[in-house]
Amino acid sequence: MTGWRSQWHLVLLNSLTCGLEICVAAGITYVPPLLLEAGVEEQYMTMVLGIGPVLGLLFIPLIGSASDHCNSSYGRRRPFIWLLSLGVLLALFIIPHADVLAANLSWGSTSRNQALQVGLLILGVGLLDFCGQVCFTPLEALLSDLYRERDDCGQAFAMFSFMVSLGGCIGYLLPALDWSGGLLSFYLGGQAECLFSLLILIFVVSVLVTMKVSEEPSSTLELVPSEPGRFFPRSCCYLFQCKLRALKSGPLMCLLRTCWSMTPAIYRSYCHVPRVMRQLCLAQLCSWMGVMSFMLFYTDFVGEGLYEGVPSAAPGTILRQRYDEGIRMGSLGLFLQCATSTFFSLVMSRLVHLFGSRVVYLSSMVCFTISALVICLSKSVLLVTAMSALTGFAYATLQTLPYTLTCHYHKEKEVYMQNSKTKKGHTNGFTITRDSVCLTLDNGPGDLNHKSDISNGHVSYSGDEPEYYPPLHQNGAALGLESEDFGKRGVGLDFAILDSTFLLSQVFPTLFMGMIVQFTESVTAYIASSAIFSAIGIYFATHIIFDQKDLRS
Repeated sequence: MTGWRSQWHLVLLNSLTCGLEICVAAGITYVPPLLLEAGVEEQYMTMVLGIGPVLGLLFIPLIGSASDHCNSSYGRRRPFIWLLSLGVLLALFIIPHADVLAANLSWGSTSRNQALQVGLLILGVGLLDFCGQVCFTPLEALLSDLYRERDDCGQAFAMFSFMVSLGGCIGYLLPALDWSGGLLSFYLGGQAECLFSLLILIFVVSVLVTMKVSEEPSSTLELVPSEPGRFFPRSCCYLFQCKLRALKSGPLMCLLRTCWSMTPAIYRSYCHVPRVMRQLCLAQLCSWMGVMSFMLFYTDFVGEGLYEGVPSAAPGTILRQRYDEGIRMGSLGLFLQCATSTFFSLVMSRLVHLFGSRVVYLSSMVCFTISALVICLSKSVLLVTAMSALTGFAYATLQTLPYTLTCHYHKEKEVYMQNSKTKKGHTNGFTITRDSVCLTLDNGPGDLNHKSDISNGHVSYSGDEPEYYPPLHQNGAALGLESEDFGKRGVGLDFAILDSTFLLSQVFPTLFMGMIVQFTESVTAYIASSAIFSAIGIYFATHIIFDQKDLRS
């Protein structure tokens, strides 16, 4: 995949990725002031911001697996992209107009008006965070479907990382601009309305561009015989119609069955994964926890730690001015991080080609850990800002290499995802494996070789050695066989689990970092925890399977 046409096609294909990141970054950045203005206390505000990641943890594996098995005529991934994009658009409309919608729905009651406004804001924030984060999963799977070769897949996800970083840069800059003085703001109603109207425009254009150039091949519909001589297409629409009929026949039972079936599906998605994916996800989780702990609390660390400001001080005081100046400098550091990530995304394929995936992954996390340690120990604003910019290397790596490795695993499933693993059973000197015997309930000649015969579901070995009669059980349990069928496992499910590690890395810091800082009485604990998590991530990254040679080690 070479030439400017291919690169331009990748840019257009990832335009929705950029648009999503712009909307999520700008929207989530602008939401906390709106929640505080609506009367939400600060301690509950962080819980509101955690609604989206928690919902994502529950539903991302289901959505990823459903996209793997979807047989819609519109493709496997695009129906889910359309649906989640509608959720993002709805959230972008609700958030800036929550006060107007609440006033129209409260019928003049002041208390009901405030409660409705808070409820609508929470709904909009949760919907934006959930749909925005989950929509990345079918987009990643779409890239994997269109670019199957390892080199092409690497370039595709390098462009994906570039567009995410570019979207983050734009998304962090848009709320910092003053939109209230323009003519557009006068007609739309204010700063928030103008900003979110611009976000809606950007998002709609990005959705249309990506859907136009994706050209996802239509899946062949499987015909399911229902009656002799009649066939029905087994598509998502057909299955949906069947579910509607079942719902009409027994709504309560259908609902209970659906809820009951979701629980084991979620459990299997997280627990029954191939060994290569389990090791990759563990390293990804620890690495993302280090990066997200840094990104979520870096501005507060600069404002309170470096500039020694106080966020609770009265506006206009010296302590408050120091804190506000530190917040601006911290925002500059995060912007430089996105800019650095954008640069490394562009050269990621070349770095992997020169040094290999293992060296690039480990060096990026080592660089991040060293940068975090320097930030903890230094009091120089210039040095801290430079180190924060350097953390963009790890950010770009975590958005690129794990997904290219997952594509490589699925391309060579027979190597990296074996269908079954066999435990050898040793009894009376015999070694029994799957290939050593053939079990059948038919008692007839020629079923086994001349050294064994079968009777009543037992295998008897004849010869000079002592006889051994292993009982026949279903699933081969008596032979010590553990069957794990990964042959039909789709790449969308594994992308979903990778994205779940990103969401989980946000949940832990938002829940526990406040208590850690309160216990240590220092905001330096934010960055120190980030360095510790990244160091643990380096350890687990050494166990990632990067190529076939790692399988033998």
